[in-house]
Amino acid sequence: MKFIVDTQLPARLSQLFTELGFDSVHTTDFPNGHLISDIEIIEIAINQSRIIVTKDKDFFDYFFLKGYPPKILLIKTGNIKNNELIDLIKININNIINKFSSDANLVILSTKELISF
Repeated sequence: MKFIVDTQLPARLSQLFTELGFDSVHTTDFPNGHLISDIEIIEIAINQSRIIVTKDKDFFDYFFLKGYPPKILLIKTGNIKNNELIDLIKININNIINKFSSDANLVILSTKELISF
């Protein structure tokens, strides 16, 4: 599984995915870095078959209105500390991967639940 972690999430999250054995990049790995647009992120996700990991509701809207990007992990935790986010991902990674492997295209992770579509 391959991920692209959006700008508003910490680069440590991308590093975690890599440590867990996945191919992961952070938007700051690209030339535009923090200025990379949502459209550019979508294009990268489509061209490289990556799951977009984001807090940005715009990707959720794109998914339902336009049918893309193809796969999204939407983090809906509100403002939490980076260490708490990392721990939340570690706790839920197997379920997240299982949902995407079972043909989910949108997985929403909050502190209380994991929902897939």
